[in-house]
Amino acid sequence: QGRNFVNSDGKRNFPSGEVFTSPVEDSVEGHIAFSYPASHNGRSVQGVKLTFEKGKVTHFSAEQNEDYLRAMLAVDEGASKLGEFAIGTNPGVTRITRNILFDEKIAGTIHCALGNAYPNAGGTNKSAIHWDMVTDMREGRITVDDETLYENGKFVI
Repeated sequence: QGRNFVNSDGKRNFPSGEVFTSPVEDSVEGHIAFSYPASHNGRSVQGVKLTFEKGKVTHFSAEQNEDYLRAMLAVDEGASKLGEFAIGTNPGVTRITRNILFDEKIAGTIHCALGNAYPNAGGTNKSAIHWDMVTDMREGRITVDDETLYENGKFVI
């Protein structure tokens, strides 16, 4: 509601290859586990798991560097909310590189960013951080407004 998906169409943020939006700030519900390391400011956190209720992280864990995850979630009020939800669409990016400008574009993945939202997608969440975390979706499903949008790494619409 009031949000749109933006196509990364090769005009900036190279390599290109994602569609993204900013979720309604109090709407995110559920659990997600990130299969790839989440790097931010030179620090890496492995095995991140997040639970969202009414748009905010209510439970979290990490297999490695959980203290850093905890600290980043506490940076400010907006740090524990999703500022971005995106689907990687670039088939030329095939493996994790630990460079988020590439990793977030891997076809068959999604990424979510804690913190600052994109106004051009309708987002209003403000935060000092925007921390992208990537997970493999070649076995998984995305539903939006109770309809399947994406399944096993492919759009179904």
